[in-house]
Amino acid sequence: QVQLVESGGGLVQPGGSLRLSCAASGIAFRFYDMGWYRQAPGKQRELAASIVTDGSTNNADFVKGRFTISRDNAKNMVYLQMNILKPEDTAVYFCNARGTRLFSHNDYWGQGTQVTVSS
Repeated sequence: QVQLVESGGGLVQPGGSLRLSCAASGIAFRFYDMGWYRQAPGKQRELAASIVTDGSTNNADFVKGRFTISRDNAKNMVYLQMNILKPEDTAVYFCNARGTRLFSHNDYWGQGTQVTVSS
């Protein structure tokens, strides 16, 4: 059974930091491109950052210089370090696993973790 379990969300003041974690199980992790998406109330889900199988990363313009995505293939984990948080970063953050090569037909989502940035 495939599971993506996010953790690390919460309430933080503007300018603060949070580190999100996503634990993956049931997949051949090293063959999956991983991403963090977010969805604010009334808005569409959008990509915040992604990291592909070779470790290359891509960040949305709105998080560049503030968020860093990383992965640990030995632990089947992907992380999102979020710094200098702003109220507009408030959203549910979702972990995504998209298969490559033989697994290219697979696309999995976690249940999401709430991030609230407020004073």
